[in-house]
Amino acid sequence: MTAATVARSKCRLLPYLHRLLHSAASPSPNRFLRHASLVPRDPDHAPFLRLPAERVSTLPTGLRVVTQAYPAATRMASVGVWVDAGSRFELPGTNGTAHFLEHMAFKGTTRRPTAYSLEVEIENMGARLNAYTTREQTTYFADVQGRDVPTALDVLSDILQYPRFPVNAIQRERGVILLEMEEVQGMMDEVVFDHLHAAAFQGHPLGDTILGPEENIKSISKKDLEQYISTHYTCPRMVVSAAGAVNHDEVVDQVREFFTGFSTDPTTADQLIEANPAIFTGSEVRVEKPEMPQTHLAIAFKGSSWADPSSVPLMVIQSILGSWNRNIGVGNCSGSALARGISNGNLAESMMSFNTNYLDTGLFGIYAIAQPDSLYDLSRLIMQEFRRLAFEVSETDVARARNQLKSSFLLHIDGSTAVAENNGRQMLTYGRVMPFLELFARIDAVDCATIMETAKDFILDKDIALAAVGPLKNLPELSWFRSQTYSDDEFAARIFLQDAQNNRSCSSG
Repeated sequence: MTAATVARSKCRLLPYLHRLLHSAASPSPNRFLRHASLVPRDPDHAPFLRLPAERVSTLPTGLRVVTQAYPAATRMASVGVWVDAGSRFELPGTNGTAHFLEHMAFKGTTRRPTAYSLEVEIENMGARLNAYTTREQTTYFADVQGRDVPTALDVLSDILQYPRFPVNAIQRERGVILLEMEEVQGMMDEVVFDHLHAAAFQGHPLGDTILGPEENIKSISKKDLEQYISTHYTCPRMVVSAAGAVNHDEVVDQVREFFTGFSTDPTTADQLIEANPAIFTGSEVRVEKPEMPQTHLAIAFKGSSWADPSSVPLMVIQSILGSWNRNIGVGNCSGSALARGISNGNLAESMMSFNTNYLDTGLFGIYAIAQPDSLYDLSRLIMQEFRRLAFEVSETDVARARNQLKSSFLLHIDGSTAVAENNGRQMLTYGRVMPFLELFARIDAVDCATIMETAKDFILDKDIALAAVGPLKNLPELSWFRSQTYSDDEFAARIFLQDAQNNRSCSSG
């Protein structure tokens, strides 16, 4: 195309664009609502949630088996072992053992003497074998074709009942875990949340990291690993969960055949926790690093346990607070008032609400990444939003949060792996699998009054745990954060009511 042709094209296009941008008839603000309601609705999800029911069986040993034939169309299946044992159950001086054990489980067994023989067997099936450790649970699982479920159960039972723990493999794995630790130290969100747990649960194993300190990784022995298995990998604290192309009765028979070497010690995780409960402490961990370009900050209150009646309202509160990232291009259009405030004020690079549950406690709050010079204004806005939840919440905000929360749950169960994980985790935390219809009914029961009552119970006049890494000169003191949780109901209600009226006036104007 010649320069003259380009010039003629621009001449024809520019008048059209001028007429479009300066047209007297501006586009209707409701043009995007042609096919949707302005007010979020609570649709009836029942027709979409009639999934194949899960089936649960408990063997005489106390080992539980849960299966769900969903989704079965792909002929794939996921099967795993969920153990009620994580880093919080480690003995003093052995922090990191649970995670180390997860690594060593794949290094060979009595019947499969080398890691290579185990890997070849898994790969020949076209399967995937994996594991992960959290503060309260450890999981080993396999994704296989439906016809290979018996072999997967055989492998899982073998690596957990008859591991060899060869000394040379233990030595090699120390180096692997130390490299993993270096990688984690570069993930600032992981670092901050580890510091947050240390601040929130001082002197308790729940406040320790999952990987453990370097000195422990270098000293954990075969005896430590064997003792952890014999103490915590017991039938009453284990669940075998399978989903996808599975048959419940067949899985139960296979588990009964393969899982015969575990202890039947009746001690439960709840009993261990009752003997050593986690106590929330209002404190802080600040790591001053002036060379960093941004500050990573987490502000948390004590949350609820899994089974606490307040757990669902806190989930909705998390959804109300929302999340935001400058890179996604949604700011003042977000449904989250906190996200809109942060975007309009240019106060952070990203923000994420979180709500973490444990068997006896929890953490909920805000994690943010911000420029150092905006820390004070960001902190003010976050604490103002926390307080607002106790006095002024709209039904529209709550309805939107409920719908978003339900959508997130549905999006999570997108395959057999997620279904098996969901069922295994719920069996450990609730002692049953909560049907989605029941969960959604509990979510829909949360209204404005419930949100405000829950916020008053968990936010007003409550201690705060804080963790921050980066340039911290402009970050307020912990005492300031604590002072922002005042409970002068009359004063606060008047302030937030006035703010709401001002906002409505601005909107109508």
